[in-house]
Amino acid sequence: MKIDRHPDFSQELDTILDYIALDSFERALEFSSNIENEIKNIPAMPYKCRKSIHFNNDEIRDLIFKGYTITYFIDTNKILVLGILKYKETFLIKS
Repeated sequence: MKIDRHPDFSQELDTILDYIALDSFERALEFSSNIENEIKNIPAMPYKCRKSIHFNNDEIRDLIFKGYTITYFIDTNKILVLGILKYKETFLIKS
């Protein structure tokens, strides 16, 4: 199954990595590598993660990783990674 990334996801991830790199470039690289590994594992069990709390659609899921929520859409032949939010930002959206 193919994995595509929405431009919003890429931009949000870049912002997060830039922030982490202010403290430690090595930690930013490690975080990027770890998150990519998590995303690469989605096709093996796409429904493993919880149904998204932001959408009323069983095909949209939330992957929780180190305090971040990565939202993705399960399509017939691909996974579309929609975005990434810090837990506090996710909470503010719901409130």
